[in-house]
This record gives sequence, C-alpha cells and structure tokens, in this order.
Amino acid sequence: MAPKIGMREISCCSPKSSKSDTNSPSASLFSSPSRFSFSPSRPSFSDSVMNRTLEMAEPMIMKWDPNTTTYAKVTSLFYENRREAKDFIKCVNNLQKAMHFHSTENSKSDKLVRAQSLMQIAVKRLQKEFYQILSTNRAHLDPESITTVSSRTSTRSSLSEFEDEEDDDRIVVAGESISEVEDVSNAAMADLRLIAECMISSGHAKECVKVYKVIRKSIIDEAIYRLGVEKLSSSQVHKMDWEVLDLKIKDWLHAVDVAVKTLFNGERILSDHVFVSNDSIRESCFTEISKDGAMILFSFPEIVARNCKKSPEKVFRLLEMYTAIAEHWPEIEAIFSSDSESVIRSQALTSHDKLGESIRTGLTEFETILQKESSKTPIAGGGIHHLTMDVMDYITLLADFSNVLSDILGEAPPPVKISLPESYFGDSSSDQSPAPAISLRFAWFILILLCKLDGKVKHYKDVSLTYLFLANNLQYVVVKVRSSNLKYLLGENWLSKHEEKVKQFASNYERLGWSHVIDSLPQEPSASMAPQQVKEIFKRFNSSFEQAHRKHSVCVVDDSKLRDDLKVSITEKILPPYREFYNKHRDTIIKERHSAHVIRFSPDDN
Repeated sequence: MAPKIGMREISCCSPKSSKSDTNSPSASLFSSPSRFSFSPSRPSFSDSVMNRTLEMAEPMIMKWDPNTTTYAKVTSLFYENRREAKDFIKCVNNLQKAMHFHSTENSKSDKLVRAQSLMQIAVKRLQKEFYQILSTNRAHLDPESITTVSSRTSTRSSLSEFEDEEDDDRIVVAGESISEVEDVSNAAMADLRLIAECMISSGHAKECVKVYKVIRKSIIDEAIYRLGVEKLSSSQVHKMDWEVLDLKIKDWLHAVDVAVKTLFNGERILSDHVFVSNDSIRESCFTEISKDGAMILFSFPEIVARNCKKSPEKVFRLLEMYTAIAEHWPEIEAIFSSDSESVIRSQALTSHDKLGESIRTGLTEFETILQKESSKTPIAGGGIHHLTMDVMDYITLLADFSNVLSDILGEAPPPVKISLPESYFGDSSSDQSPAPAISLRFAWFILILLCKLDGKVKHYKDVSLTYLFLANNLQYVVVKVRSSNLKYLLGENWLSKHEEKVKQFASNYERLGWSHVIDSLPQEPSASMAPQQVKEIFKRFNSSFEQAHRKHSVCVVDDSKLRDDLKVSITEKILPPYREFYNKHRDTIIKERHSAHVIRFSPDDN
C-alpha cells in the first residue's frame, strides 16, 4: 500500500506547490511528458504555434486551391480581392515561419507534413497568380508605362506607399493624382513584389523566377523586333545594298533611343522593384531577360562599321551611331551596371570604338579623293565650282559633329602644321580657341580645296575671270564657314583674313575687267576741248563700255552681297566722271547731225 500512499501524496501536493517550485528540477521533470509516460500529455510551444497557424492558414489556402473548387480555378485572388490576397500572403509567411520553428524540435511530425502539403498548394497558387499578373497586365507592365510611373530611384518609395494602402484609393505622387493606367501599373508591381518576396522567403524562388524570366524576356525580345532591329551576320551586311543598310541604320538610331530610355530602363525598374529583397536574383533576372536583346542592339554598329564599304558619304550615318552610343553611355552604364552585364557594356564600347575607326578611315578617303580631283573644264562666267559646293557642304555637315570628331580624331595624327600658312586658323594659344586637332583638320580640308581652286584658274583665257572665279568661290567658302559651326572651329581671325582676300580678288577683277572703260574718260572731264576731241572720247568710251558689258554680262556672281558690292564699286568708278563729262560736253555734240551715234549712253540709263 505504500506506493499508493506515495501517489496520493504527490497528487495532493502538486496543486499546493508554490510558483517558485515550477522552476525546480523536480518540477521540470514532471512537466515534461517525454520523460514520464505516465504523466498527462501536454503540447509543446512549437506544437501550439503550429496548431494555431494551421487553423488560420488551412481554410484560406484550401479556399484558393485550384483543385478544390471551380471558383478557385478560374478566379484570380489578387484581381478579385487585394485585401484577401494580402491576408493569403501573411498566412503563407506565417506558415513558413511556423514550419521552420517546428522543424527544429520535430522534423518528422504529422503537423509538419500537413503544413508542407499546404505550402505546396499555396506556392502553386502564388505561382499561378504571379503568372496571371504578368500576363494579363502586359500593357500596364510594358517598359513605357513603368518608366512613366517612376524613375529607378523613386519607384521603391512610391510603390511602397501603394503597398501600405489599405484601400483602393488612388495614390498621390509629388502632389498630383496619377493616371488610371499608372495606378494599375503600380498595383501590379506591388502585387508581384509581394508574391516574389513570399516565394523567395519560403524557398520557392526557382518557380517564381522561371515564370518571370519567360514572360519578361518575351516582351523585351518582341519589343526589339518591333523596333526594327534584327540579328545580322557580317556576310549579310557586307552583301547588303547601301540603300537597304541605310534604312536599317535609321531604324537602329530610333531603336537605341527607345531601348535605352524606355525598354531596358523600364525593365530594370521592374526587376529592381519585384526582386528588391534579393540582389542576386534581381541581377540574374534582369541580365537573362535583357542580354539577348541588348547584344543584338549594341552589336549592330560594330557589324556595320566592320563590313559596310567605306566611303565619305557614309561617314555621317556612322557619326550618328557613334553619337547615339556616346550620348546614351551614362544610361547604358547605369542600367547594365552589374558584373553579369559587363559583356553588354563591353559590346557597346566595342561598337563605339569600331565606329570611330571606320569614321577616321572615311575621312582619310575623303581627303584622298579631294587631293586627286583633277577636273579641267572652266566654270562658265567664273561661277562657283561644283567642287567648292560639294566640299563645303560636306565639311559643314561634319562640323555639326565637331564634339564627337574631337574624340575620334584625337588619336589620329593631324596633318603637318608646317603645311598650313602661319596663323591660318587663328591663335590656337588663346583660351577661347577651339581644340587644335579638330580645328587643324578642318583648316587642312579647306586649304586643300583652295589650292585645287588656284590650280583651276589656268583654264580661263581671260585673266579678269580668274579673279572673279576666285572671288566667287572664296566668298562661298567664307559664307559657309560663317553660317555654320565652322566659325567656332576656325575662329574670327581666319574669317577676317579670308574676307579680306575676297575683297582683293574682287578688286583685281574690277581693275582688269573695267579699267579700260575708266581709262577711256579724261582725267579732267570738265576741261574745255575741241568738238572733235569730244567726239573721239565719246566714241572711245562707247566702244570700251560695250566691249566690257558684252564680256561681263555673262559673268556669274551668285552671292548677292558680293554682286552688289561689285556693282557699287564699278559704278562709283565709271559713272561720276562720265556724268561730269556728259553734262559738260553733251551740248557740243547734240547740235551736230548723227549725234545719237556719238552719244549712245546717258548717265541715267539703267
């Protein structure tokens, strides 16, 4: 009976034990059902947590199990009720925490198996929701919409604000209500982030990432194709007619602007937001999604530079591509900033460098063609030579790219400076002078042109026409320089020197072309003289003036200022002495018969 008395004593004493007794070794032994099988079983704390979590999570998860009800199969949780969707996410997160906590004590419990089964159902549901949000919101998650919603730096704050909203009121960014489209984009991005963070934290990142990469990569690849950029081989470009290739370059110039500012930038914003909780996943997703499209885009200029036939007129398209890469480089470097995207940055730089090499080759070819030009046919009337127009039009367009040409030609050896006249293009030592290399190059081109023009005057038989030819052509050069970026490259000193040369050429033309008319009049027009002498002077003037008028009426002066200056200058040298002579001696001749044959011109004749 002793044992019975002992058991009865324990039973009686237990309720009376003090609070401090529970911390004693004996109290802890009796409170552990695992130590004494005869003690009443009591759930552990982890069991309690798991039981409570299962009670909360199971109804929610099973409600949205596609295999349980037709409603769950055809309905989107996030579209139907975003508040319930957030509760679903919380249930899954809590379930994951409870599973982790419980597994530290009993990794083979029935409750853990049950929780793992629920987690599989929840993950499938989330994967389905993730896919539905990405696919049904393609229009609202296109890069243009994303870049409109926010920049990379402001997206996180604005979307976090949206995630914290407890209702569907439209959010306000920078004090202005965003549009409905932007609102939908914000909501979709916030939902994707919630799901991604939940799946990653629960160890199911692989399922989430797989869906994301497939859908987003298809959007990028399709967008690149729609922008007119396609993967071309070197042989395809080499065989391509320039007209066709030129159209493809135009498409590329438009495409690179859209792709960098909108397409890849928007995709970077989306990846940064959705996978903000995991740097490696964020970078790997963006890299895999954008790499193929970016490599096709940025390799195109290199293929063109290597394989298109080199010629001066193609330089401008190459310059446009070079400029596009240079201008977008800060954005390219920022968007493709990770180590995994270094191959994209490298390709953009390679294309940039190859374009520079091709441009230098094209400019060398231009100089060679200019040096070899050897046309011998004189231009009628001493007008502007087609070589002058072609060369000046070409280098005027080149001057519009002076900034990038400074970089491109910076590594190329400049023409020997001793070949240029001293101070030919201004004082290069002044603070305001343009970059010497690029200035020297343009001055060199123009000097070659002027030397060519000097060589062409020998084809004129009339010496006066040679000076008119030089005046016309140099005036064309000066006007082109002054009205373009060339004036900044060559400087005011260059312009002043060559404007003075135009005046010298014009003066020589006047002297050689009209001096015999001026010399036909007496030095003192008002002096008294015999009628016969008056007749001889009128006849001599008539003959010399008609001869000069006949010869110079076919002369061409296209520049209105030069033409007016010549008219005024010639008129001022001929008209005043002739008017004075006419007014003094007209009455002497008018009294005689056939006076009209003697006085053929009036000072007021037009």
